[in-house]
Amino acid sequence: MSERDAYIEKMKAQLDAWNAKIDQFEAQAKKAGADAQLQYEKQLEELRESRDDAAKHLKELQDASNEAWASLQRGAENAWDEMARAFKNAAERFK
Repeated sequence: MSERDAYIEKMKAQLDAWNAKIDQFEAQAKKAGADAQLQYEKQLEELRESRDDAAKHLKELQDASNEAWASLQRGAENAWDEMARAFKNAAERFK
């Protein structure tokens, strides 16, 4: 497996983990009171947007030529870092 393929597989696995966490947060939000539910839904929407952005970067990496891959990898890493921060913040709010 090439370094590129390994990197893409790692990103796919992380995206799957984030999707599972979003599902978990959605379940918690449904159990919350009305006021908390509104706050949770706003946080979930932000997480979904960040996840979608990360998924878009993953797709670009998968479709990129070898020459463009290194450049796109840096952009994807930035999106991944932002997503990780968003999940950390959300996890603190959902406790």
